[in-house]
Amino acid sequence: MISRDVTIVNSVGLHARPATFFIQKANSYKASVWIEKDDRRVNAKSLLGVLSMGIVKGTVITLIADGTDEVEALDGLEKLILSELND
Repeated sequence: MISRDVTIVNSVGLHARPATFFIQKANSYKASVWIEKDDRRVNAKSLLGVLSMGIVKGTVITLIADGTDEVEALDGLEKLILSELND
């Protein structure tokens, strides 16, 4: 199991459309993936879970992955958050 802190940089955070892209990417990995914020952890492969976190621009989240491709999962999700979800 590995984890990494990432700051949300896009203007709308992980809401609606960006959250959908994030979840699709998370589901492309075999590893279990979670998002943690303020002592709360949700499944990163669940749209309802991710949206319930209320993640806005500037929020620091912790990505956690556990499985055979955990490093690839965190690398891919961090890249998505830091570049591809940008406006």
